[in-house]
Amino acid sequence: MKLPEDTVQRSELAPLNGPSATETPAADLNLDVLLDVNTTMSMEVGRVRIPIRSLLGIVPGSVLAFDRKAGEPFSVLINGKLIAQGEVVIVNEKIGVRFTDVISSAERAKAMQ
Repeated sequence: MKLPEDTVQRSELAPLNGPSATETPAADLNLDVLLDVNTTMSMEVGRVRIPIRSLLGIVPGSVLAFDRKAGEPFSVLINGKLIAQGEVVIVNEKIGVRFTDVISSAERAKAMQ
């Protein structure tokens, strides 16, 4: 369908050479829209690689040694990304975490890229 030329108007577009989203300073970003987004937080006791044969052999009373030493801080992860180190505490008969070291906001933002 062809429109009559007197109904078509020319539009000026902004130049594309302005700052891109990756060049926008952090101070200019409005993160308020993200403040209510749910995330998954977990604490990692340690890691171990074992063959499936050994995994299938685990029974009540089995002991599995992890790669961390006793007394070493736990890793606190948000959606699988390290955000802090902490220690286990008991609060009102529930297990909690006391943060002993928190990764800076700038380092956390860099790790998300």
